[in-house]
Amino acid sequence: MSDPSVRPIRADARANEDKLLAAAAAAFARDGAGATLKQIAKDAGVGIGTLYRRFPAREQLVDATYRYETARLAARTMDLLRELPADRALRTWMSQVLDYLAAKHGMADTLKTLLQNDEQLSSQTREQLTGAIEEFRLAGIAQGVIRGNVPSPDILMALAGVTLAAGAAHQRAQAERLLDLLMDGITRPDGWRGTTA
Repeated sequence: MSDPSVRPIRADARANEDKLLAAAAAAFARDGAGATLKQIAKDAGVGIGTLYRRFPAREQLVDATYRYETARLAARTMDLLRELPADRALRTWMSQVLDYLAAKHGMADTLKTLLQNDEQLSSQTREQLTGAIEEFRLAGIAQGVIRGNVPSPDILMALAGVTLAAGAAHQRAQAERLLDLLMDGITRPDGWRGTTA
């Protein structure tokens, strides 16, 4: 039985929230920590009062934006797999991860505190992204374009390494090249022939 004290969010309120979160992600990616709540509300086409009613503190907006962007990124798998072969779909998704991380850099200080204080949020993010990679991996194995001996958590860790090494906006070209190297390792049907030393 549902709790009568918990009211479902109205459709117009949900639409406004989605517009605010999309605008916040774009603003954090574009303006970094200098993104203002006033500009986010303006970009979303809503009044600042609407933003404050939904997100009374900046930290709440950062938290909601992070969750929204993570869920949106994870949900892209099926669309990409319908449009492209699994290896190309995964590579396209990896580029979208770089865009996603651009928004995270703009929220870095607040987000670091949130993740340190909420292990469940950090774990949920890993699970969502690993799950998305697993969908690409399984489709790629079935299509014969992705190696079966590379676990999804390893792909996520390698992807994280690329973003740590070349995650700044001015390093985007280098990051894309590193993603190509990563894909070479994931898609080579004959496996790795180098040494492990």
